[in-house]
Amino acid sequence: MSRIEHTFSALQAQGRKALIPFVTAGFPYADITPKLMHGMVAGGADVIELGVPFSDPSADGPVIQKAGDRALALGIGLSQVIAMVREFRKDNTSTPVVLMGYANPIERYDQKHGAGAFVRDASTAGVDGVLVVDYPPEECEAFAAELRAAQMDLIFLLAPTSTDERMAQVARVASGYVYYVSLKGVTGAGTLDVGQVQAMLPRIRAHVHVPVGVGFGIRDAETARAIGEAADAVVIGSKIIQLIENEPFEKVVPVATHFLRTIRKALDA
Repeated sequence: MSRIEHTFSALQAQGRKALIPFVTAGFPYADITPKLMHGMVAGGADVIELGVPFSDPSADGPVIQKAGDRALALGIGLSQVIAMVREFRKDNTSTPVVLMGYANPIERYDQKHGAGAFVRDASTAGVDGVLVVDYPPEECEAFAAELRAAQMDLIFLLAPTSTDERMAQVARVASGYVYYVSLKGVTGAGTLDVGQVQAMLPRIRAHVHVPVGVGFGIRDAETARAIGEAADAVVIGSKIIQLIENEPFEKVVPVATHFLRTIRKALDA
């Protein structure tokens, strides 16, 4: 059983929902990410999604794009992100960490370090899952098998436009959880229709038998609580990025921790 599976199983036994915050690695300061990860755990995070900066992020809205650009300018790439997870694992061996990003950095990493290097190094560092936005399920069964052999999960996005056929394809290779993108468009865009999300989840569960997390558009405790009534997990990213982007170094972790505590309290209410 992977760390992600164990976490969701424990939460289900407690009747609780997972809180999954997203932050871009190396933002807003190159060396703050491991400290920020610990702060998010203190705020109630059950799983952490760590964004791998990339120069052409097709699914990211302007807030996360800007964060990625800033991290890239600070010299943060996949090697540095893996090192951040390794640093985090020195003091935390229980909270799952998912790397979220794009195919190019992973494939480039293997070109530089040898075939299979990414899976080997990520696993050794303590990564638990990978969400690759531009890897369609029908083209990455071998990659999914490599990850599973290393006790890591391959996580996929589903969208309001996903067909039953696409959900079935995802179900064949997904593990850990799936991430339902609650809006058409990019991260941080539009207004979340809670009723529409709640109506979509039974259709997803008819095909997918791993937990379902919901993200894109969740910005406050009220919305998180409403989504948590139907979903297995709530994912929050753009709002955290906005809250910390202009804070001085010493305020970043307290600000993120405080915000997540308000979300955790709402989910547990």
